[in-house]
Amino acid sequence: MDKNLFIGREYEIRQLEKYRDSKESEFVIVYGRRRVGKTFLVKEFFDDTYDFKVTGLYKKPKKTQLKNFYLALLEYGADVKKVPTDWLEAFAELKKLLKSIKVKRKKIVFIDELPWLDTRQSDFLAAFESFWNGWGAQQNDIMMVVCGSATTWITKKILSDKGGLFNRAARRIYLMPFTLQETERYLVSRGIHWSRYDIVECYMTMGGIPYYLKLLDNGLSYLANIDAVFFKRKGPLWDEFDHLYETLFGTSKGYLKIIEALATKKSGLTRKEIINVTQIEDNGLLTEMLKNLSDSQFIRAYNTFGYNEKNVAYQLADYFTLFYLRFMKGKQNPDEHFWTHFLDNPAKRNWAGQTFEQVCKDHISQIKRAIGISAMLTDISSWQGSSASGKAQIDLVIDRRDRTTNICEIKFSVSEFVIDKDYEENLRKKMQVFREATHSRKALQLVLITTFGVRQSIHSGIVQSQVKMDDLFANEAI
Repeated sequence: MDKNLFIGREYEIRQLEKYRDSKESEFVIVYGRRRVGKTFLVKEFFDDTYDFKVTGLYKKPKKTQLKNFYLALLEYGADVKKVPTDWLEAFAELKKLLKSIKVKRKKIVFIDELPWLDTRQSDFLAAFESFWNGWGAQQNDIMMVVCGSATTWITKKILSDKGGLFNRAARRIYLMPFTLQETERYLVSRGIHWSRYDIVECYMTMGGIPYYLKLLDNGLSYLANIDAVFFKRKGPLWDEFDHLYETLFGTSKGYLKIIEALATKKSGLTRKEIINVTQIEDNGLLTEMLKNLSDSQFIRAYNTFGYNEKNVAYQLADYFTLFYLRFMKGKQNPDEHFWTHFLDNPAKRNWAGQTFEQVCKDHISQIKRAIGISAMLTDISSWQGSSASGKAQIDLVIDRRDRTTNICEIKFSVSEFVIDKDYEENLRKKMQVFREATHSRKALQLVLITTFGVRQSIHSGIVQSQVKMDDLFANEAI
């Protein structure tokens, strides 16, 4: 394993090393959003060398899956004469293969895209449970690693299962997208040396998804890269959206209704508002869809300051999805240089302002560090409300345990942000409305989060703390 290949996966590598070197058999689940690098992590960690490996086939029937499993058994030296007729027989052959292997280390079994093997009425999961619970877990030299992009299947069928695999899958590795700091390191490793402003804009189009970032060309500018990846006809991400949701959620119509509704309002929608917009019935299916989207990190369940969990708002949290719905959906013959030509368009500035708020919410630990409260317990929320003084909306509220509340304004600009007289009055009014409406007795401190900071003026003194774009690139403690 060449650790230089890994960026932002130091913790996950340490976990894999610990499970590999333990004195008992281990069942390890590596899961997360599609394209986040799960297979790459496992492949590079084990130098693509296993005692058995198989990859589930997308939307293929049980018969085809079993034949694929049979061919994998043959590839790894199993003495199997025919294609297994069912999964119990298939795992019995895998057991025979592993028992025949004599090595002074753990035997590594890697099943990639595990959820795709669980076809309808295949009894795959029951056979898998029988194999692991009845034999694998009783050994001391097996490391079973499974991957899957279908986070909802893994959560429902394994992590939340109260039956055979409950508490057997204690080794969970959830792979997160890159942070801004990790994205910068990854781009530099590929010979891409952009300004942090360009890196933030790039992050706002595709997030910290390694597969997407790998598509970038170090010979092109940021603008030219976005045109090439997104807007060039039949480019790399031309049809990614439909494929992404179909492979994750199967029948995706209801999911897409929710996603498209959330894309219309930056502050998010409550469950009741989602029902009103989408006309989806208020039942268990809606609850499941919201949970699945949240588990897969496509949406964020976000509390409103001063309210309980019943008032949670859901926000669209996937950068690629937001970018696609805003600029690509329905455009059959777009300008192949759309992003370059769109450079100073008001619609782009509106998108950038909205999406920069999302970037900040994904880098809360960096914001807390910048204002000097890294170790302090906090509650993170947003807020909108009204009082006798008027209406107000606050992008980000950091409620602290030291009887202080940070009221955070988030502004994306191409240079230092200028606070004029009108904006200063607006900020004062916002603080007043918040205090009146919430009846908060805590000290309120105004934090301005910007790209390049606040220009000093007679009106800038209202800001008590600043967080700049560079602060968001700070490394997280591992």
